Amino acid sequence: MALKLGAYTACLHDRSLAAALDVLQDDGLTSVEVNTGGFIPSPHCHVDLLLVSEQARADYLGEFSSRGMDLTGLNCNGNPLNPLPGVGPKHADDLRRTIELAGLLGIKNVVAMSGTPGSDPDAKYPSWVVNPWDGVYMDVLDYQWELAAAFWTDIDALARAHDVRVAIEMHPHNLVFSPVTLKKLVELTGATNVGAEMDPSHLMWQGMDVVACIRELGPLVFHAAAKDAMIASEVDIRGVLDTSFGHVPADAPDKVSTGIGFWCTAWPDNPAWRFVAVGVGHDVDYWTDFLRALAEIDPDMAVNIEHEDAAYSRLEGLAIAAENLRAAAEKL
Repeated sequence: MALKLGAYTACLHDRSLAAALDVLQDDGLTSVEVNTGGFIPSPHCHVDLLLVSEQARADYLGEFSSRGMDLTGLNCNGNPLNPLPGVGPKHADDLRRTIELAGLLGIKNVVAMSGTPGSDPDAKYPSWVVNPWDGVYMDVLDYQWELAAAFWTDIDALARAHDVRVAIEMHPHNLVFSPVTLKKLVELTGATNVGAEMDPSHLMWQGMDVVACIRELGPLVFHAAAKDAMIASEVDIRGVLDTSFGHVPADAPDKVSTGIGFWCTAWPDNPAWRFVAVGVGHDVDYWTDFLRALAEIDPDMAVNIEHEDAAYSRLEGLAIAAENLRAAAEKL
């Protein structure tokens, strides 16, 4: 078993790539995933330069190999189907450029989200349908899936041309948020180079059995994230579809942009669920089962920590996650 254990460096965007890699190395990690566009900036990957300079690409890959590390994924999470002109077109272009760059770098996997269109051709904002019991929402879904199928058919062809695979994170508020919807997209498009990034956290808070999801998708799982979630007692009155989030002021110093004029909102004080460091929401034995199921599909798969536990600092949370993930791997 040679799963590649590493981290996504978005939580370390406050420091240089070299300094971020030193942190990962100190935590005993050898796999690295960097951001290339979409919702957040890409300070650890200068896409424009790398697309045009062979020497820059060689130097860039040397940053990893000189430390005995592998660049295993480029992350371009965004909403490429968003009807807002300052969001959808840019995220779609970022994804295309990321696929091209992955091919040039020899990186096999690009991580993305499926996206969510508007409800109809005149819609201004994206619209995520949660429960289409009313027929009007089935009409919305039919329209959205038609757009998604056309877009992802083209993306699949582009990925195939560059010998790259696009691993979709099954993330709520996207059309693809579960194994069922992931398989639907693949079937609609006849995709050969589009599959899943197995991020268990979003499946956890939706109440799914993560190992069952891995086995349901089988070889469609291309890549994985190590990210934990914990259901809180507040779920008793909020449920997992709680909308009690708050606005973040435009002048807030640490706001996170999601597109021109839009940024992440503030979580409720007492959420029904939250993201936690690996091992905090589910114990090491759980993560051993998770890794074992992935290894049954691909014993060389990259499993990269995504740290978003607000209860810990970036370095402390990443170190806790790394320690628990390595402990889980040692029990295989």
